[in-house]
Amino acid sequence: MAGARRVVIAVFPDVDLLDVTGPAEVFALANRECGRTAYRVDLAGRQAGPVATSAGVRLLTDLAFGEVTGAIDTLVVPGAVDLGAAGPVARVDPDVVAWVAAVAPSARRVASVCVGAHVLAAAGLLDGKTATTHWSTAAQLAAEHPAVRVDPDPIFVRSGKVWTGAGISACMDLALALVAEDLGEELALAVARQLVVYLKRQGGQSQFSVPLSTPPAGRRDIDTLRMYITEHLGADLSAPALAERMCLSERHFARVFRQETGTTPAAYVEAARVEAARRLLESTDQPLDEVAAGSGLGSVETLHRALRRQIGTTPAAYRRRFRVTA
Repeated sequence: MAGARRVVIAVFPDVDLLDVTGPAEVFALANRECGRTAYRVDLAGRQAGPVATSAGVRLLTDLAFGEVTGAIDTLVVPGAVDLGAAGPVARVDPDVVAWVAAVAPSARRVASVCVGAHVLAAAGLLDGKTATTHWSTAAQLAAEHPAVRVDPDPIFVRSGKVWTGAGISACMDLALALVAEDLGEELALAVARQLVVYLKRQGGQSQFSVPLSTPPAGRRDIDTLRMYITEHLGADLSAPALAERMCLSERHFARVFRQETGTTPAAYVEAARVEAARRLLESTDQPLDEVAAGSGLGSVETLHRALRRQIGTTPAAYRRRFRVTA
């Protein structure tokens, strides 16, 4: 264990299970892939012993908060939510906040998972920094902590020694990025292969995908069409072509599509193509004409117009912003 990076993960009642076990699994596989103990993971809670998670599965903490002494390489703070009248509300436990505020300054690196960002913010660790959290509580984080620049789009954000991750499964993306920083991308890629996940998720920074941004349609054929659109962005996706594919008149198709999705076929197709363009802008250095072609938008002029309409920015500005995040 000599020379191992010590990772301490905070655990508390009703914590999201994957927030804890996801990063722990990534670090364990990193050990296996590099053939040595590169990481040692400790779970810390109010007291040592069993803690019930939100999934009902109990975790066994190694140490009480007061027993955590010595150097910490990486402090990981997961999250928990309560269900409010308007939806999920991030839980901010004063005991956890106080402990994180006390130990974080001596840790080499601090990372929050999902709504754990609210704990970091309450501990004063995010003031003046850009941070992300689960999209459902991003507005809460921004309202309660105006000194934090909240960006709900990225999968994770790095601001100095503080990292914040987005929705629950983004804990894997975040942990893989930490491993890549420590041990190199080749080793992190080997871990990603073992997990059967992307080292750099397709979709880059964006938490949202167009097919998932609206609820499933009541008609299965509309859901099937939505997936067809996503997988064939370069095809003829005009309303007449889609109506023909559905074996409906154009007028009836447009009415059914709007009823099921809340938008027009043309607007949906453009949103899907813009999402693909965003992925290319975030994750590649392709020139804009290739981005336009690869996303089905066709021309650079159309790419500019679509991004302006959908997200209010230019391709160059979007790339500058998101290629440097994290």
